[in-house]
Parts: sequence; structure tokens; C-alpha cells
Amino acid sequence: MKSTATTSSLTRIGRVARLFGHLAIGVFILATRYSRLAHAERAVVTRRWAAHALKILGISVRINGVNPGFYPPNTLLVANHISWLDIFVLNSCTVSRFVAKREIRSWPVLGWLAHLGGTLFIDRSKRKDASRVYKALAHAMENGACMAVFPESTTSDGLNLLPFKASLFEAALLSRGTVQPVGLRYYGADGQQTLEPAFIGDLTFLQSVRKVLAMPAMEVEVSYGQPLKAWENGLETRFALAERAQQEVARALRLSPPPAAEAPQEPARQH
Repeated sequence: MKSTATTSSLTRIGRVARLFGHLAIGVFILATRYSRLAHAERAVVTRRWAAHALKILGISVRINGVNPGFYPPNTLLVANHISWLDIFVLNSCTVSRFVAKREIRSWPVLGWLAHLGGTLFIDRSKRKDASRVYKALAHAMENGACMAVFPESTTSDGLNLLPFKASLFEAALLSRGTVQPVGLRYYGADGQQTLEPAFIGDLTFLQSVRKVLAMPAMEVEVSYGQPLKAWENGLETRFALAERAQQEVARALRLSPPPAAEAPQEPARQH
């Protein structure tokens, strides 16, 4: 699965220079006028910025299924998680605000950009923090936002799907929103699935960036699954939503879903 072809040093230097310039533009927009833009205008700016970042890196996007829209309201986008590139990829298709692990907030430049862009940060070492985050998610969705989470709670190599954590699916129930499953898969210039973008193991962020810069070209397959409406068709608990979303993402990736975790008994809920 690993391609032996790599970019030249000159190409990598050129990409780095263009990326720094593009990041500078993003910083300027966020620091000066982003907060004053309407939601629709922010979505336009974000989508264009993400798409151009992918172009600089030589990454193209192929869409399967039905894209739910430019900025679908009251929507919880859920996807498998492979790389820091996933955020750019998803925003180039369907603009969302993200939930990310707390550690990303301390990343140079990107952490600050994510904060200004409205990312919600979760401390996964504190179980109670999930309650704070899903309530914030629900509030944003009720007010017309499209939010995105990676329910595997960590990155993988993309060859398999990890079990989905159910806690943040509570936001869709509270907001009576729609869960939109999405599958992501990366391919190298040879058309074979590649592990190079995977941000896993002991790999540092800078090492991951170097690996991406070394790829001559990549294509990302973005596969939209069947939308799931909270409270309908038996989707009345966060565990049912998580299991169905996991099945949809697995189907989109042409994988067998991992065994669903047994859901604890919950009291009956009122609509």
C-alpha cells in the first residue's frame, strides 16, 4: 500500500512556501473579518480556503453518494478519522464546525486557527467533559449549524473501522437533528489505497506533514451514507444512532462494521 514515488525537494519547498502563504491568508481573515460574517458567508470562505489547501498539497476529492449541501442546518456530520487532512477534506465538500481533542488546541498555528474557526475542544481524559460538549453541539445545531465529530475518538490507518463512541450522538437527539455518516479513504498516485496520510502511532505532527508533502499526488474518496433522522425509525437513543451511523460508514468504505458495544439500559425517553 506504500508508494515508492516521492516528490522532489524543490516541489516540497514550493508546497511549504505556498502553504505558509495560504495559512497567512487564513490567519488574516480569521483575525480581521471572519467573526463579522454571516454563517453562509463563513461557509463560502471556509470551503474555498480548504479546497485551495488541498490543491497546494496535490490532493483531489472524489465524491460518492449525495452531498447533504453546502452548510446543512441542524446536522451532525460523523466520519471515520485517518488524518489531520480529514478536516480540510470535509470542509471542502460540506462545511462544518468540528469537535477535536484538547491537544490540538496547543498545535502551532493550526490549533489557533481551529479555535478561531469555532472548533469545540474535548478533554477525553475527563468523562464528564463529553456532557459539556454534546450540550454545546446541540445548542449550535438548534441554531442552524452543521457540526462534525469523529466518533472513533482517535485516528486509524483507514483499513478498518474502530467502534463508534456514542456520547456525542446525544446532541442529535437534543436538537432533533440529522446525523450524516461519511466515509473517508485516501489513494496514492498509483490508484491504490495509501497509508501515508495516517496520523497514527508515535508519529509527530511535523513528521506527518513531511509524509504528506512527499506524496506526488493523492485522491480522497468522500462517501456520503444514508442520513439518519434522530427519533425516527428506532433511532431514539444515542447508542442506536451510533450503531446505525457506524454501519453506514462501514458500508460506504466497503468494510465490515466492528461489533457494536452493548448499550446500557436507559429509562424510556419522551419525544
